[in-house]
Amino acid sequence: MGRPIHFEIHVENMERAIKFYGEVFGWTFQDWSEYAGVAYFGAVTGEEKELGINGALMQRQGPPPEPNQALNGYTCTMGVEDYDSIEAKILTHGGKVALPKHALPGMAWQGYYLDTEGNVFGIHQPDENAK
Repeated sequence: MGRPIHFEIHVENMERAIKFYGEVFGWTFQDWSEYAGVAYFGAVTGEEKELGINGALMQRQGPPPEPNQALNGYTCTMGVEDYDSIEAKILTHGGKVALPKHALPGMAWQGYYLDTEGNVFGIHQPDENAK
């Protein structure tokens, strides 16, 4: 099939990124740098029985994305139970709004943010009453 099984988020400052994703989403990390040959921290994003995938934070190997440029790559979107509280955590821990919260009518609330490393990511709260 070709189903996604892993993701990598490229970061400039590993300590800052680990703190951001750990405090906002509760992720835990394992140092896999020895295997990767660069700073590379495996990200455990949830319980094994929970729907989703694990990934990693990887040391960025080039310049970060320029502000306001079109996205060139994949965007990771995290499912959340309480959109507003997660948005508050994102902003408190140094993230910025890229595209504000908006309704996917009859399905969910969606929005996009910049992490502390300039990467775009989304959050998604299912809600049949969204409009």
